[in-house]
Amino acid sequence: MKIGVPKEIKNNENRVSLIPGGVHAFVQHGHEVFVQTQAGANSGFSDEAYQKVGAKIIPTAEEVFATADMIMKVKEPIASEYKLIRPNQLVFTYFHFAADETLTKAMIASNAVCLAYETVTKPDRSLPLLIPMSEVAGRMSVQEGAKYLEKPQGGKGILLGGVPGVKPAHVLILGGGVVGTHAAFMAAGLGAHVTILDISLPRLRYLSEIMPKNVDTMMSSPYNIEQLIARADLIIGAVLIPGAKAPHLITKGMLKHIPKGTVLVDVAIDQGGCFETSHPTTHADPVYEVDGVIHYCVANIPGAVPMTSTEALTNATLPYGLLLAGLGWEKACEKYADLREGLNIVNGKIVNQAVAEAFI
Repeated sequence: MKIGVPKEIKNNENRVSLIPGGVHAFVQHGHEVFVQTQAGANSGFSDEAYQKVGAKIIPTAEEVFATADMIMKVKEPIASEYKLIRPNQLVFTYFHFAADETLTKAMIASNAVCLAYETVTKPDRSLPLLIPMSEVAGRMSVQEGAKYLEKPQGGKGILLGGVPGVKPAHVLILGGGVVGTHAAFMAAGLGAHVTILDISLPRLRYLSEIMPKNVDTMMSSPYNIEQLIARADLIIGAVLIPGAKAPHLITKGMLKHIPKGTVLVDVAIDQGGCFETSHPTTHADPVYEVDGVIHYCVANIPGAVPMTSTEALTNATLPYGLLLAGLGWEKACEKYADLREGLNIVNGKIVNQAVAEAFI
């Protein structure tokens, strides 16, 4: 099979879908890999590094899309790429369709096969291709939140961990999944007082067992959220309903209970955001204020640390990419249920229930 790796063009998206080691694996299995020139430069991988392992370097995205049977990307196609996608072409990337009707309609019109990283699901319901980027995003949510709590950035001027004799900041995390867990470990490691909310009692029991002593767990409910936001300094939205739009756990009306200078980091923004006042931002312009509350809603948080996140992503996607290339998408999805769950749009039809329900 011919595999295409175009350069990512979303704002400050510095990742690339395959590292040279991944290309080497495809070539060893008898496939051809076509990499757009400079696609890996911002992740620390030169064209020469790709050529050494057998990749063919192509100058333009147009040529990559025109040549490849399967396109491997990091982020969803943007408007300038829609016209490049061909009928029956397999596009393997993060799509997050439920939060983007324009993208969904464009991919339906393309008659391509859209296999989304974020809905590939194992029998235990874990999300193997979402986990590595969720780990990165969870940790970075605290790093970015801490920065915007600084007074010159518009925040309260609070140090997350405090100092001896001065209490630490209070970090509230909505959602105890992969993002929330890694955010909690990061915030707790910096010395903050952390509270994690989740709707699963078994999950809260598990978190209570593994978290350090400065992390509390609570059942998530509208009442508990309203009580906790009034004393939170950093609030991290880490809610995920696989493939579906995120629920709004903090409404615009609730902002009046949140002290000015508090920072909201909405990691769920790829799926529409879990704060009603959220809208996607970029690394170039990451924050805005509503009623004095700072909102950080960057839709590709891991893109800021591409040398880490690119390797982590390839580690997860490569085994699935090899199955798709070796068997073809139809046989691979027929044989492997986790890949079948990744199918979102096939030849003009939505085949994922959560995506379909988002546009009813």
